[in-house]
Amino acid sequence: MIEALHLTRTFGSVVAVSDLSFCVRPGEAVGLLGPNGAGKTTTFRLLTGSLGPSSGDIRIMGRPLAEHPIEARRHIGYMPENAPLYPELTGAEYLSFRAELAGLPRAERKRAVREAAEQAHASSALGIAIAHLSKGFRQRIALAAALLGQPAVLLLDEPTAGLDPNQVEQVRELVRNLAKERAVLLSTHVLSEVEATCERVIVLSRGKIALEGRLDDLRNPAVADYRLSVRAPRAEVEAAVALAVEAGHVELEEQGDGRIQLTGHGGAEAMNRLLKALVERGIAIEAAAPRRAALSEVFQAATRSGA
Repeated sequence: MIEALHLTRTFGSVVAVSDLSFCVRPGEAVGLLGPNGAGKTTTFRLLTGSLGPSSGDIRIMGRPLAEHPIEARRHIGYMPENAPLYPELTGAEYLSFRAELAGLPRAERKRAVREAAEQAHASSALGIAIAHLSKGFRQRIALAAALLGQPAVLLLDEPTAGLDPNQVEQVRELVRNLAKERAVLLSTHVLSEVEATCERVIVLSRGKIALEGRLDDLRNPAVADYRLSVRAPRAEVEAAVALAVEAGHVELEEQGDGRIQLTGHGGAEAMNRLLKALVERGIAIEAAAPRRAALSEVFQAATRSGA
């Protein structure tokens, strides 16, 4: 539903995004991550057609955005990070105005506003002037605006900013449900947001894709740490460690009652070597588990490298 093909956008000598190629398929939510200045906002502006690429192409629902801008935009629901709301309008008036701008027939607008507000949990704010709404309710009105007309493509930039924990969970549940039939691209600085709603992530760094893949694959135990719990004299355990792994790759901590916890680095392969060495020395192993890398670790490794 969303295809970016070798997208590049420059501002004078500054390259905001460089040779981006990715897609978002129907039935999935994809997280767009990156530090400040990585190119996330520019990417969203390119995908919505509010900014033209210096080179490259965008396809929405298989149609080139440059050749069919109006038709393509009808399939897109966009929630910017700082949505432009009109404080003098009520929530209902603003959403009706947005529905008109989106080209929804007059006869359908009231129903569309009601449905979008219900989905965004903003129904109670429809009769209140936006100037008198809390930041959380303003955020929900902005989300409702993106949902008007039930677009097939959703671009959500920081959708839970300003919401309380209960509201955050409501939006997460909504995104998960919407992604069952739509293509959702979600940008956020909150990594737990991506872990709760997305199956796949795209990490930008310095305008380029530094990392892309399914969350489960990126946090593969093969690149994570591991922990073992054994029961044996410390000298026996240290001897096994010395045979199996490089110095400094395993830390030992005595737990009492003859138990020792080993925290190792090097992933599943290193863990298996250590397990073999321990078993060969007759050491009792009480627990062994790889630790998946946290998304924050994956993110930091990708953006530090500047790939």
